[in-house]
Amino acid sequence: MTITIAGIRFEHHDYDARGDTLFLSVEPPSDTQPARGYETPEGHVIEFDEAGAIRSIELLNPRWLLERDGEVRVTLPEQPAVADERELKAALA
Repeated sequence: MTITIAGIRFEHHDYDARGDTLFLSVEPPSDTQPARGYETPEGHVIEFDEAGAIRSIELLNPRWLLERDGEVRVTLPEQPAVADERELKAALA
């Protein structure tokens, strides 16, 4: 399954239901790749690769946010973005 946020396709995802945390990554996660991090105003965490491209996003409380607001907002350094509700619900199943 692919989840798209702001035109970026995240091919890999892992959901922790207990912590209500969804980890999305463009490529398979790897502990060996250095990354720069950015915390969004909403509390989510975005990691960038060496070239400055978004590599992964950790969404905090996505199920709760979908239930409360009907959407999950992620403010990227360049622009705010909204995650696709149908794609997120499928990943949270």
